[in-house]
This record gives sequence, C-alpha cells and structure tokens, in this order.
Amino acid sequence: MRTTLVLGATGKTGRRVTARLRLGRIPVRPASRSGETPFDWSRPDGWDAALRDVDAVYLVPPAIPGPVHDFVARAQEAGVQRVVLLSGRGADTWGDSTFGLDMRDAEDAVRRSALQWTILRANNFDQNFDEELFHAPVVDGELALPAGDVPEPFIDIEDVADVAATVLTEPGRHAGRIYELSGPRSLTFAEAVDLIARATGRDITYRRISPAEYAAALVEDGLGDEDARHLADMYAVLEQGLIASTTDGVATVLGRPPRTFEDYVLRTAAKGAWDPHPM
Repeated sequence: MRTTLVLGATGKTGRRVTARLRLGRIPVRPASRSGETPFDWSRPDGWDAALRDVDAVYLVPPAIPGPVHDFVARAQEAGVQRVVLLSGRGADTWGDSTFGLDMRDAEDAVRRSALQWTILRANNFDQNFDEELFHAPVVDGELALPAGDVPEPFIDIEDVADVAATVLTEPGRHAGRIYELSGPRSLTFAEAVDLIARATGRDITYRRISPAEYAAALVEDGLGDEDARHLADMYAVLEQGLIASTTDGVATVLGRPPRTFEDYVLRTAAKGAWDPHPM
C-alpha cells in the first residue's frame, strides 16, 4: 500500500485527516513547513521528496494562485494517482469576486490534470468560531462582521475530515466528483452567536458592520491590505445567497447526515473554548 500525502498537516483539516488515516492504518505522510516532512509552496525544490512513493494527495491550496499547477505536474511525474482538493462552497458561482481566487485556480489545476481528482467544496466551518478569526471577538463578547440576514449552513470540520478520509481511502469511487459540503440547516451569524451565548451563559452579541469597516479592522489586527479586502469580499458572496441552501454532499459520501451546529456548540462550550480571558 503506497502512501497518502497530507499537505497542510498541521492545519485545521490536515491534522484531522491525518489522524483518521492513521487510525485506519493507512500509510500517511503529513507535510507542513515545520513538520517532519518539510513542505513549502514557495520552495518547489522540496516537493519531490514529499511526493516520493505517494499514491494519493490531500491538498489544501496555498493563499495565492499559481503553484498548484506546477505541483500537480510534479505529482503526475512522481507517479501519484489521485488528488483530493479542499475548496470553497459554490466556487464556480462566485463570478468576478476577488475572494477565493486561490481555490478557483487550484480547482482548474486539478481538473486539467491526468490525475483522478475529487473536489470538496465546503461552507464556512463551525470551528471558525473557536479556532479562527471569530474566536477572540466571541470570547471578548461581540462578533462584528459584514454579514446580514442571509443564512449559511455552517459545516462541522469533523464532517469535512470524515469525507476527505473516506474519499482518500476509496480509490476510483469518487473520481471526477465535486461534493458540495454543508451542515444540516442554515443559520445567520446572529443566530449562531446566540446559540453560543446560550450554551455558555455569557452575554455575547453579534453586530453587523460594513465590508470597509471589517477590512480596516483586519488590517489593524495585522492582516495585509489585499488579504483583508479579499476576506471582506467573501461576505458579498454570502449576501447574494449563493451558498445559503443546504446540500446532501456529506450524506452522499458518508451515508449519514452532517453534524448540527448545536452539537458543535455543546462540545466546544464544554471544553471551555469561549470562557472569558483570565484577569
């Protein structure tokens, strides 16, 4: 049995996919900039070592368009057979938005390749509320975003990892498929924050701000101007309702419904992830 290469193995999905493959006794090579197998999108000279004796790749695209095309060509030369790409929900409906150019470019790269490819397009993760940009504001008591009354079916990242691990370990069955992955029901950000507030017993609120205000806040927190604008553009996509409906992607692959946002909130609140900062 040849090895599965997991890129971004220390990231949100990568570390979960790696654990699942190991539990299933699948030979896995976790790769990251600081890991045992070094991998850096900006250093192609190290790619060949990571790809040696690899049959399948779990690929989280880099933040800039371009490198995935060269990587896929390198993977084909190394004898890789399959690639599973993580992308964004409804990526082909985003039009001329500047958001997600990296994901759309990566999709183009794998679809043009001779590899057996599968694309997983996921809604925003539940875990963004405790592992990402939303976490600190929620802990501080107010989440301010440029999202209004258009809901989104947030997906539990554990479901994304379950789907990815399943696809990686079922050769041929998912070739050429695009799975749109969502949670079981749609919530507004205000409703999501209210559920967190109720479960924690804390006064946590949601406030809608403009995209310009959000971008300025991101820059103030240290994000680059261009990255901040691109992230703010995501909310323009959300407001169009392009990814507001639920999908059957999780059930199609796993044969069960996706986890609920309430389940995520209960698990995460019990861990104390949203407890106030110690004085």
